[in-house]
Amino acid sequence: MFNIIEVNNKHTEVEFIQLPFSIYKYDPNWIAPLKQDIQKVFNPAKNKYFEHGECARWILMDETNKTIGRIAAFFNKKTAFSEEQPTGGCGFFECINNQQSANFLFDTAKKWLQQNGMDAMDGPINFGERNAWWGLLVDGFTPATYQMNYNPPYYKVLFESYGFKDYFQQYSYSIHVNDARPERYKAITERLKKSGDYTFRHIEKPKLRQYAEDFRTIFNKTWKFLPNFKEMSQDQAWKLIQSFKPVMIDYLAWFGYYKNEPVAMFIMLPELNGWFKHLKGNLNIWGMLKFLWLKTFDTSNRKIFGIIFGVVPEHQKKGLEGAIVMAADEVVRTKKRWDEIELVWVGDFNLRMMKTCEILGGKIVKTHITYRKLFNEAKEFKRHPAIE
Repeated sequence: MFNIIEVNNKHTEVEFIQLPFSIYKYDPNWIAPLKQDIQKVFNPAKNKYFEHGECARWILMDETNKTIGRIAAFFNKKTAFSEEQPTGGCGFFECINNQQSANFLFDTAKKWLQQNGMDAMDGPINFGERNAWWGLLVDGFTPATYQMNYNPPYYKVLFESYGFKDYFQQYSYSIHVNDARPERYKAITERLKKSGDYTFRHIEKPKLRQYAEDFRTIFNKTWKFLPNFKEMSQDQAWKLIQSFKPVMIDYLAWFGYYKNEPVAMFIMLPELNGWFKHLKGNLNIWGMLKFLWLKTFDTSNRKIFGIIFGVVPEHQKKGLEGAIVMAADEVVRTKKRWDEIELVWVGDFNLRMMKTCEILGGKIVKTHITYRKLFNEAKEFKRHPAIE
């Protein structure tokens, strides 16, 4: 009845990329991801995760040879075996509303991971960094922000009926630019500024090299607590900042300093899907020209999103989390260009960040779930540990 085919040539790759256009044909909230972004994930020359990992992907066809599903499976040799059980991942899942079809895809990913020594799989996740294509949307079925997963509501049933369990949830918070901010954070911000030890400033594009190094310093200190964390190199930081450059607006990217040492960052970008939704998933030369025109002249896109937020551990619990947001907020308000800030990807294990978002007036507008499937179902399932 079903025919599973590994993606290993141009034809099967086209089918893999094009399937979502039929799945979401009648969904007005779906924005086609850029095919160039998806292709980059599976290109060993462009995805550094292939240096220490492996990946495979498949399409599922019915008896009429129509593509009805897809999935990718992958693992990172450097991190998979540091878990309590060796754990890989699956992602880029799309499927018709049919449990048997979904199970066939999940079984294919599971079998491949088992053959490579895995005892569990997380999904839907990315063969790359957590800030992209991570988690299943279960609440807030509005248009997705750039590189955030969007899917039909029925996917939740497909995952959970197969045996996936909630490993952690990810929240997106919305903050309206013109809403009043808590007096508490106003006072904290003023106190930190008056101390003379803390300063806040936004990026200046001629000095991007220095800001890339500040970014790297904060990143490596802030996220070293994560399981399987690997420090970011100078080259990686520079490439990341360069990737932001075409869409970066200087007053949306902020850094906090203590006695001139970088200790906090709050990086925002224009919500790119507000423009990419007009490109039908293709940033070819015509798509690029259209994007540049929209970016220059289209002011209907009124949303920005916080892509990275971090405070180094020794400066946490001092109000710096709110102070850097307040410093940015003060400037953003004066521009009268943006209406909403969406803070994406706040894990439910990060209690401090959740509290900060709530105090700033943030409301949860989207919820994603990262699931975990233990292949040995007799083994005790454990959620992601909380971070106080």
